[in-house]
Amino acid sequence: MSFKDKVIYQIYPKSFYDSNNDGIGDLRGIIEKIPYIASLNIDMIWFNPFFVSPQYDNGYDIADYYKIDPRFGTMADFDEMVAKLKEHHIGVMLDMVLNHTSTDHEWFQKALAGDKHYQDYYYIRDPKPDGSLPNNWDSKFGGNAWAKFGDTGKYYLHLYERRQADLNWHNPEVRQELYKVINFWREKGVHGFRFDVINVTGKDEDLQSSPAGTDPKYMYTDKPIVQKYLHEMNQASFGQDDDSITVGEMSSTTIPNSIEYTKPGNEELSMVFTFHHLKVDYKDGEKWTKFPFDFALLKKTLNEWQVGMSDGGGWNALFWNNHDQPRAINRFGDPEHYRARSAEMLATTIHLLRGTPYIYQGEEIGMSDPDYTNLDQYVDIETTNAYKILVENGTSPKEAFEIIKSKSRDNSRTPMQWDDSEYAGFSKVKPWLTSTNQKEVNVADSAVSQEIFDYYQELIKLRKEYLIISEGDYKPFQLDHKQVFGYLREKDGQKLLVLNNFYGKETSVDIPADLLGKDAEVLINNDSANLIELNNEVKLSPYQSIAFLIK
Repeated sequence: MSFKDKVIYQIYPKSFYDSNNDGIGDLRGIIEKIPYIASLNIDMIWFNPFFVSPQYDNGYDIADYYKIDPRFGTMADFDEMVAKLKEHHIGVMLDMVLNHTSTDHEWFQKALAGDKHYQDYYYIRDPKPDGSLPNNWDSKFGGNAWAKFGDTGKYYLHLYERRQADLNWHNPEVRQELYKVINFWREKGVHGFRFDVINVTGKDEDLQSSPAGTDPKYMYTDKPIVQKYLHEMNQASFGQDDDSITVGEMSSTTIPNSIEYTKPGNEELSMVFTFHHLKVDYKDGEKWTKFPFDFALLKKTLNEWQVGMSDGGGWNALFWNNHDQPRAINRFGDPEHYRARSAEMLATTIHLLRGTPYIYQGEEIGMSDPDYTNLDQYVDIETTNAYKILVENGTSPKEAFEIIKSKSRDNSRTPMQWDDSEYAGFSKVKPWLTSTNQKEVNVADSAVSQEIFDYYQELIKLRKEYLIISEGDYKPFQLDHKQVFGYLREKDGQKLLVLNNFYGKETSVDIPADLLGKDAEVLINNDSANLIELNNEVKLSPYQSIAFLIK
């Protein structure tokens, strides 16, 4: 199975569809909605974790890798879901959270009870002689990265939430246990795996503090040993399947490392998720700021990754949205004045690039961030921590709220909007997180949502039909344009010119002579009122995207 012409849909199970009216989405809900998913013509679904978990970090704190959390259903539900998806030729991609376990996990509990064997499954360290923490690393969720290990006087490392203890990948037994987990799910017909924060597994054994003035994350990110681990994992598990598709979530990675992770000859991963392009609305690199996106930086970043990965033989996972990001339409589009047009423009930009596109649930109907008015409406621990830290550091409560409103992970976690009813057709009872704009955006009866959905179908169809989209080379086009991100795809003497206007005002693009005078066909255009031919000047309407196939 080539992953180059595939399109992958992401489902956040907790928020997709609630079949038993407990306010939480579940596997039976997903089964009920398979006809909807299949109608989009995607090839595989990436499911966020639904394993047994205390849910301190929405399921990324796994207490049992082998069991379905009862709140989501049963193993019988899972098996039925896999079988029914298979009938529609849709594969399953599971989220493997292998850098850490929940502190409720049997391994951690045994370690806590004094079992030395299991204590070596984690990074458990004595304080420094002066009684201070073992090193100066920070948790990604705020505060330091160490927590007390019971009443032993020792500490355990948690790069993420306090109840997510980092696993010691230096211990070969830990690695073998994790490969067993992958193989268990392979036997159940799973051929896709997404590996959570996989490039932080290669920490140095001595866990030294980072030198003064440097970012601690470089002490544990992208270490060379990660390549060895990934190859070993590939050979011990999914690498034995011809049709496996894998993606690594790479925290703060680089192009050279990502080429190595995804180059076929290295036998590691199919592709990588990287996030540099989603940090272009961070003021001075800080996430918890409210700041307009830097368009020049967005284009520069996307272009560097496209050129770099293409030249090096690596492969990108392409996406704007996921469960950890605010909705892209709020960041880079205009849901108020141009919901359909800007949603379609963003989709065109990503789907016609070199790489494998991912669609996050609701993106295909133009879902946007909820309009929350108070902190109590947010559930995400990172969000509530950020608000607290902002206020402690002198930001006014009003400004702190506006910041978290623009950047919270809960923005993308609101329930899928199936209709315009009180709970958006997701449930008959109050959901765990509430939707606010289902009257304007929903699957059932919104003309705008239907228009966007149809457009996504068309983009997916084009990827299947045209090798220039799935396999062509990438070349930049007029990167210095103030409003347009343009690029060329090339294969077998053909060119695909893609022009995307990122703003709500008209603009024009000068077309060089070497692209004119040839047979040019419009492959896709999101403004039927502005039918364009390829001339020396192309005029684009607000948020217009157009792609010309030049033969």
